[in-house]
Amino acid sequence: MSKKTILIIDDEPSIRDMLRVALEMADYRCLEAENAQQGHALAIDEKPDLILLDWMMPGTSGIELARRLKREEITAKTPIIMLTAKGEEDNKIQGLETGADDYITKPFSPRELIARLKAVLRRIEPDTPEQPITVDQLCLDPISQRVTIADEPVDMGPTEYRLLAFFLTHQERVYNRGQLLDHIWGGNVYIDERTVDVHIRRLRKALSMQEHDRFVQTVRGSGYRFSTKVASK
Repeated sequence: MSKKTILIIDDEPSIRDMLRVALEMADYRCLEAENAQQGHALAIDEKPDLILLDWMMPGTSGIELARRLKREEITAKTPIIMLTAKGEEDNKIQGLETGADDYITKPFSPRELIARLKAVLRRIEPDTPEQPITVDQLCLDPISQRVTIADEPVDMGPTEYRLLAFFLTHQERVYNRGQLLDHIWGGNVYIDERTVDVHIRRLRKALSMQEHDRFVQTVRGSGYRFSTKVASK
């Protein structure tokens, strides 16, 4: 299995350094952001497995960012652990009411952090699909995040992988460009709809082995669908 990715959002470089060292020693991949804006962008683009979020930051606070992330479909299920120097009970309750999954009061030991982080990841693990999805000779394995055609590996970028995973779990339904942007990139990311066409072309090129690109079909005037049925002329 690939390493779990943890996004650290904290305005203090010394805290980020300490967290990164502890997490990398525990075999996690780390991303860092020094404010809410950077953190939000990384959460959308990288889709981390968990977010460590500082309560108090200049500008947009961690509480405000947590509320925003939990409102947005693309990040709503990403677990969040709040990091704060506030220890009072009402502040803990306020942090959890944002939708945060846990709450750690500074100072804390790296061992405590890792234990709490593992506990949160274990709670969400049952929601992670484990069975490969197979259509014809095309197979997507969500655990290893590998795609094969007739047991031969298929090379594709992360966006094309997310597109394929979405299509495979939503077959036969037509999605317009705006809907695909919402599901793959997130509703609050401002990207030209023509970007969808670029990634569809890349996905088709990646699936061209044994003509599996025929499953990604253009529906004129509507958008795209994934279908094993022959597209109408």
